[in-house]
Order: sequence, then C-alpha cells, then structure tokens
Amino acid sequence: MTTRRTHGTSHLLTSGYRPVTEEVTEYGLPVRGQLPAGLDGTLLRIGGNPLGPVDPARDHAFAGDAMVHGLRLRDGRAEWYRNRWLRTDRVTRALGELPTPGPQSGLCDNTNAGLVRHAGRTLALGDGGALPFRLGDRLETLARHDFDGTLPAGFAAHPIADPLTGELHAVTHQFGQPQLSYLTVGADGRVSRAEPVTVKGAPMVHAFSLTDRHAVIYDLPVTFDPSAAAAGSRVPYTWDEGHGARLGLLPRGGRDADVRWLEIDPCFVFHPVNAYEQGDRTVIDVIRHERVFDRDPLHPSESTPALWRWTVDHRHGTVLERRLDGRAQEFPRIDDRYAGSPYRYAVTVGLRPDQGGALAGPELLRHDLLTGHTEVHRVGPGREAGEAVFVPRGAYAPEGDGWLLSLVHDAATDRSELIVLDSARFTGPPVAVVPLPVRVPHGFHAQWVANSQL
Repeated sequence: MTTRRTHGTSHLLTSGYRPVTEEVTEYGLPVRGQLPAGLDGTLLRIGGNPLGPVDPARDHAFAGDAMVHGLRLRDGRAEWYRNRWLRTDRVTRALGELPTPGPQSGLCDNTNAGLVRHAGRTLALGDGGALPFRLGDRLETLARHDFDGTLPAGFAAHPIADPLTGELHAVTHQFGQPQLSYLTVGADGRVSRAEPVTVKGAPMVHAFSLTDRHAVIYDLPVTFDPSAAAAGSRVPYTWDEGHGARLGLLPRGGRDADVRWLEIDPCFVFHPVNAYEQGDRTVIDVIRHERVFDRDPLHPSESTPALWRWTVDHRHGTVLERRLDGRAQEFPRIDDRYAGSPYRYAVTVGLRPDQGGALAGPELLRHDLLTGHTEVHRVGPGREAGEAVFVPRGAYAPEGDGWLLSLVHDAATDRSELIVLDSARFTGPPVAVVPLPVRVPHGFHAQWVANSQL
C-alpha cells in the first residue's frame, strides 16, 4: 500500500525534518558489519509527519500527524522496515478510510509524541489528554485504548515503567484544565489508581519523574493559551512569565494535599533524565530549557537545552540547582532497568545550537555521572542522529553494558540508516549499520520492543 501527499513550503520542511509522503514496506534490508545476535526485537520511532499542506504561519513543530516507523531485527538480520501514519480521525478522513474504533476522549487525538509497551500492548501516546492508540506487530492502527475501560480521561506522552513492580505510572494534563492526574496502571494493564493534583492555571506537563518514594511533578511556565486555541493551534501553549516554576513531590501513596511544592528558577523541562532518593534528599536530573514558546511560539529551540541536576533537601525544604553539562543536548535515555534508582550513565543527543533544530544533532553524548566524564560519538559530516535507545547485553549485564540504537539522517543521500553502537566502544565506529530505503524524518521518541515482549 502506498499513499502520497504533497506539501507546501515551511520551516518544518527543510533537511532531515521534511515529512515523507509514502507508506513503505521493505524486506531483507542490507547490513554493514554484524548485528549482535542479542538484538531480537523491533525498533520503533514516532513523530510528526504532516499529511497534507503545511501553513508556515500556523503549523506548530509538535503538531504533525503521527507516523510510526519500525525496523525488525532478528538473528543478525534486518528483516523489514515499514512506516505507517497513525489512523487518527484526521488521517482516516484524509485517506478516505473508516474511522479507527474505540472510545473518544479530549479535544485532540494526535498521539505523535511517544511509545510504550505494557501488558502485552504497544501504545502510541500524546499530550493534552489524548487516548493512546494500540498498534499491531506490523504497525497497523488497531484501536483507541482506555486500559479496558479503567482510564478516567486521557493519558500522557511520557509514562514511566517501574522496573521493580511492573507498574506503569503517568502524570496527565487536559487542554485548559487546572488539574493534573497521577495514574498508576497495574501490570495487568488496568488503571489501579487515579489521584487528582491541583496546579496553578493550566500548565503543559509533558513528562514527570519517578522514584521509589515520589512522583516529581513539573509545574512550569508554559501554559494553555486560549487565544492560540481560538486561532486553531493544535498545540495551544505559550510561555507565561507570571506563572512561576516549581517542583511538586507527591508521595507515591499520597493524596493531592500531600504534594510538597518547591519553587525553582523559571525554565521548562520536556524530558527528565532520571530521579532517585538519597537519604533525606531527592536527586532529579533533567534536560532544562531556559525558556520555550516565547519569542518563537512554534518551536522549542529559542534557548540552549542543557543537562541539570536539582537536589531537593527534604529537611530544609530547599532545592539546589546545578548545571552538569552546558552543551546543547536533548532526548536523554538511560538503562531503563535503573529508572527511579541511583544510576550512572545517561546518553543524550548533542545539538547544533546555532541551527535551531531540537530533534536531532551531529553527535551522541554518553555521560558518566559518577566521574563527570562525557564520551562523544560523532556521526560524521552532513549527518544527524536522533534519540538513542539502550538495549542491555543481557538480563544480568551491568548498568549501561549493551548497545545503543539510533536513526541517522544523511543529507548527501537524503536517506536514513540505523547505527548500532557498542557501549564499551562508544566513540568508535558502529558495530552494524542498516541503510534504510527512505528518509526517516527527525521526530520524537524511539522504543525497543524485545521479541520476548511480543
């Protein structure tokens, strides 16, 4: 099946950010080098890929119709690549297809921001209270998903799986609503707890952090903008100088009244790195933007995102704010087995701060947070890497021992390829490269789904 669309001229249509116009399936891809035998699963990537004309005066960088890309790896082979638009109401109307079944919730169903595998289901996720979409093993859109009727409203772009309990945790927000919800989804795939959390105004809460004792909530100065909504924006949020910035620490078993709010310097966080408890302190590592959606309401790249650490002292009610690495970077990933626990390694995408792009860059950075040393893997001239997913070498491998998978766009060929890096030789050449038949536009998040999870 092939679907073609043409596009207008826009800042979103340059270099590796340009959307693709076809749905493609390709089998038996070539491999340079040797794919590790332990890589048995599917690499998924989701992001905005506008279907139809683009209006450069109105289109938000985060608003493109969701497209999912997948690359199946097994026994040292790259078995297939395919890409599919997610069948939202907008997409099915444009393609002349029947609507996707399932319940409805909220004002938007464009789940282009994240992916998660939980309780045997692969879900595409979005902001603003959108319901997840359930995907099939060949990336087909199956249905909207409300966790077997247990989800009280919409869901979130960035839930966190607790590696110890098997639960999935999320903090959700709805367009224009002055209340969040802290959700716990059991290992059985059903919501077991939904706790309302009162906030000031109606902030965008793209993500949160989780420790073994707290959910860390970010109440930051990007808030719902009624004028942007009235103008038709699909992402109606802008910088609100008067909103202030604070962290909320909610005990995992606590209620709304138990949230402890602590003021911090104004900033915005799209992507936390990790958080953990250290005695009577909570350590929170994030990628911090000084401000976003202010001078440029359509893009997040008006300030340089950097790696920061906030240390909350519970006895004194203070927050120590410290920059760990000032290089421009985004899309942090860790060894997910250490989510919510003390950890050592984080990998980010190093960006070009002078070119405005915030979704890909010319290098990957591997931070050793114990020693403070950072290794750099450069992907080469004219090439840009996206988010790097970590896959452990084995179930009992030490933290950070395994492979990093990233999709890289090559401007010379206008195609993408998968690179596989061995963490033990991070700065060296990839152990394997899989050239793809098409460009994978720079997008949001990637997810590795092991064959054992299918």
